[in-house]
Amino acid sequence: MFYRENGQFKTSYRSDSQIFPIAQDRWAVLLIVAAAFLLVPQFSSDYMFRAILIPFLIMSLAALGVNILVGYCGQISLGSGAFMAVGAYAAFNFFVRLPGIPLLLALVLGGVCAAAFGILFGLPSLRVKGLYLAVATLAAQFFSDWMFLRIKWFTNNSPSGSVSVSGLEFLGFPIDSPTEKYLLCLSILVVLALLAKNLVRSAIGREWMAIRDMDVAAAVIGIRPMYAKLTAFAVSSFIIGVAGALWGFVYLGAWEPAAFSVEMSFRLLFMVIIGGMGSIMGSFFGAAFIVLLPISLNQFLPVLGGLFGVVISTSGISHAELIIFGALIVWFLIVEPHGLAKLWSTAKQKLRLWPFPH
Repeated sequence: MFYRENGQFKTSYRSDSQIFPIAQDRWAVLLIVAAAFLLVPQFSSDYMFRAILIPFLIMSLAALGVNILVGYCGQISLGSGAFMAVGAYAAFNFFVRLPGIPLLLALVLGGVCAAAFGILFGLPSLRVKGLYLAVATLAAQFFSDWMFLRIKWFTNNSPSGSVSVSGLEFLGFPIDSPTEKYLLCLSILVVLALLAKNLVRSAIGREWMAIRDMDVAAAVIGIRPMYAKLTAFAVSSFIIGVAGALWGFVYLGAWEPAAFSVEMSFRLLFMVIIGGMGSIMGSFFGAAFIVLLPISLNQFLPVLGGLFGVVISTSGISHAELIIFGALIVWFLIVEPHGLAKLWSTAKQKLRLWPFPH
């Protein structure tokens, strides 16, 4: 009853092609963004910022980049952790070797370097696809691990291989407290998510989806597979690289190559699969699932064990987290292979007809 389109007439092509054509969606998104900027900093603790909100925002941004490549263009990638590492170390080198460089510029340049790295390892997509492409992108992960471990220039000749940053500023304002870090990540996420949403609705976005559905037919109707695939790798790697720079600069503060291991690549891929491939909203759902579920299980399992008089050790909790986490992933893949975004879309369609059955 409250989610109807009655009276919302589209009288021009511009109004019909809006990002959110339904007024309720537009107002809901505006309210959520306003609450995220104004209300959340007022009522959240430092623990909420450090353990939940900041990781969620950065992982959402990284999942958004992976979704462009995997969900919209259909190119399976297992090198997302490598693209994050390139973005983080490139931004670090720009930040350290160019004194006085603005933080935002260092993050953007880190994303540009990650985009170039993604194009380089996206070249095999012109010849192979599917499992073979996944293995080819996995090579990027192993290459980046070797590069940042063995070539000391990337770590500013650090003997331990770990690097750190401090004294962050954004437009002249210091970025020290968890609230300031949260607002920085949120601002970058909102801007890049809006750009990605518009990009997938544009001509290049339609080319990506045509390549995903059937690349041979797309080539027959005039779409250039090389251009479409490499632009998908470039845009995806740029967003993932910015997310990697934020992960190192804002969340970790000090990191080493192991922070961007192959486990990170699999985690990002799981976010896209669970959240929903080919959906901007699915990136947020998948990131929320991956970030919040382990924390929830860590809090819930000791309480559940206490109800049954069973003392669960810390190692037992960690193993139980992995078991339940894996079981839930399998369950979601069986029950709803299109991800949480599909469930959300189905619920919205039912609300448009409620309380009528048809």
